[in-house]
Amino acid sequence: MAGSWRKLKKCLSLKLSSHSSLPPPPDISRNDVVHSPSSRSSSTSSTSRLSRSFSTRSSKLISMTQDSSVGQKIDNKTCAICLGNLKPRQGQAIFAAECSHSFHFNCIASSVRHGNRLCPICRSQWRDIPFHAPANVGDPQCNGMGQVRVSPYHPTPEDFHSQTTRNFQLLSHQSREPHHFSDDEPLVVNSAESADPTSPVSLSRPQLLTVKALPEYPAITASESFRTFAVLVGIRAPALLDDARVLDRAPIDLVAVLDVSGSMTGSKLSLLKRAASFLIQNLSPSDRLSIVSFSSTAQRIFPLRRMSDNGREDACLAINSLKPSGGTNIVEGLKKGVRVLEERSEQNPVASIILLSDGKDTYNCDNVNRHQSSHCASSNPRQVLEYLKLLPASICSSNRVSGDEGRRVIIPVHTFGFGKDHDSTSMHAISDASGGTFSFIESLAIVQDAFAMCIGGLLSVVAQELRLTVKSVSPGVHIKSIPSGKYSSEICDQGQQGVIDVGDLYAEEGKEFLIYLTVPELSSAEREERMDKTALLDVMCSYKDAVSKEVVQVECERIEIRRPVVLSPMDMIVCLDVDRQRNRLWVAEGIAEAQRMAETGNLEGAKAVLAQRRSTLLSSASAQAGDGLCNWLESELREIRERMASMELYEQTGRAYVLSGLSSHSWQRATTRGHSTTQITLLSRECGDSSTRGVIGYETPTMVGMVTKSQTLNWKPVQRSRRLNKSCSFNPRSG
Repeated sequence: MAGSWRKLKKCLSLKLSSHSSLPPPPDISRNDVVHSPSSRSSSTSSTSRLSRSFSTRSSKLISMTQDSSVGQKIDNKTCAICLGNLKPRQGQAIFAAECSHSFHFNCIASSVRHGNRLCPICRSQWRDIPFHAPANVGDPQCNGMGQVRVSPYHPTPEDFHSQTTRNFQLLSHQSREPHHFSDDEPLVVNSAESADPTSPVSLSRPQLLTVKALPEYPAITASESFRTFAVLVGIRAPALLDDARVLDRAPIDLVAVLDVSGSMTGSKLSLLKRAASFLIQNLSPSDRLSIVSFSSTAQRIFPLRRMSDNGREDACLAINSLKPSGGTNIVEGLKKGVRVLEERSEQNPVASIILLSDGKDTYNCDNVNRHQSSHCASSNPRQVLEYLKLLPASICSSNRVSGDEGRRVIIPVHTFGFGKDHDSTSMHAISDASGGTFSFIESLAIVQDAFAMCIGGLLSVVAQELRLTVKSVSPGVHIKSIPSGKYSSEICDQGQQGVIDVGDLYAEEGKEFLIYLTVPELSSAEREERMDKTALLDVMCSYKDAVSKEVVQVECERIEIRRPVVLSPMDMIVCLDVDRQRNRLWVAEGIAEAQRMAETGNLEGAKAVLAQRRSTLLSSASAQAGDGLCNWLESELREIRERMASMELYEQTGRAYVLSGLSSHSWQRATTRGHSTTQITLLSRECGDSSTRGVIGYETPTMVGMVTKSQTLNWKPVQRSRRLNKSCSFNPRSG
């Protein structure tokens, strides 16, 4: 035993010599030393230090070196790093780790700063890590407190010191929210402008938006007139370049307004943090993000900053600091989010707000419905309007004061209703008023996927201020109606011109509109001149390129139909693209009608409307031809009927499911519905000896890619299926 001890002491002597410059530990007595039998009489200070260190670090070695004649006890009040005394009131802070071992704070903080996050004694990994705050970031409002802190975060060892500094700066900034939110980080220099003009990216721009127009029938007889002849007008944005996806799109200023009320405790808040972190990691350095949390009140916990490496790290720190408490004040959260965008000193081309909540606005809805209903902003239009009056004018244009109409830009708010207890009516009304979409997150596990779908679109804006114009080009041809959903449309010049304002368009996103015309019969003079064609419309599209800021004009070929005396069999076949779009509008109108009836408690009448729309849908030409969109629409009608089986089921999930679908149809934009955001569903349609395949839904390729990325990062493997998914929105996309 003595020989083993001597060998071990000799092996460690070199290590001890490197610490010879350390001052002797205070209050060292002989009783603090555990002697080995062979060196009891000749132990030195170094040996004492070695023995004492050894006694604290290894109980096994203690049992080897203890002698029954010594009768001395190990002192557990010793710092295992400096071997100094851990007695209180000695002028040194003491850190007690979660594993129950104690150290001088200065000693262990220095060790942690060099990347050591394991207990020096038992080697257990710590969750709470001690560190020193730099002297120049202390908050004077805290009376000097905060110089010593236990970090709840887990930065990598190599970046620990820099993250610590930013952490304290972030906490200090949160505690002193400015009166004016003009402290946004300056924009990055436009890399597209400084790019080499001979590079492939520069040479390939601009990519033009495409416009198509198709008449309902290729011909009508010369003696025939139509009161509602349909022409389908479609637009599709160009794709992002694979080698320049950041340069090829407009950067965004995004504000995340997040519910942290008491109901968000547990897994809800954990999943929200993970989804928000996914959002942060997928923003580019040109994009800027601000975070607003709300419960009983609202607070901007993170200013509008660029998502550089440091920006992402600090944004994640802010997200990780969220804690649930209090009630739900959605209006205050939105007001603060709007202020961030209204008061910023610089502006990115795209601006948007995403709002997530799992409950009803307990601070504002009760005031609106005090004498009417216990449910916030029910489907009563008057209650909805009263609630919308509480919102800023930048969200709800009807709240603008006289003379302010042209100065404010509407900020789209994309709302996410989380779980079964959220107020879907209010969330849908907010998104509708602002030009955003409403998504229903029924399953907690798909919060991240829902965010991924939304930002997949927001991070791919390639066209802005898009306006579609149609003009009549023949006498007697008048524009009667333009069912454009929630997009603003206008018919002017006594039916000679129609305009649709679309706004922003995502990469490879398509919109389709039906233009209903009156087409007169040919006059006697026209028949004598043997006019065999009638020109219907000229179609033009103007938009601003999101990167170059240039205004681009695109025209479509003039729409004409033949006017024979007798129609051939081919002339009487309806255009399937027109019929498909008519079916989509027919089903969406039926769902809206059924929803209104369900809100009054007439579920039987609502289900009867859905059944009648389904019957008409299945008898249409496109459905008879096996069109994939018709299958999807029929599946949607069946799902809604199931969710209207009882009033209890309708109020739990049916209402939110229906409203998210109506939001998707009215904006022709993808939303999350119910349990899933499955996007990769392919449609195969055999047409003679040719086969066409395309994605069903309003989803764009960038949305699909972002959702796939999110699903890949999920804890559980994602099962990809090609079966029809009833939780998706509907619309065919041609390849």
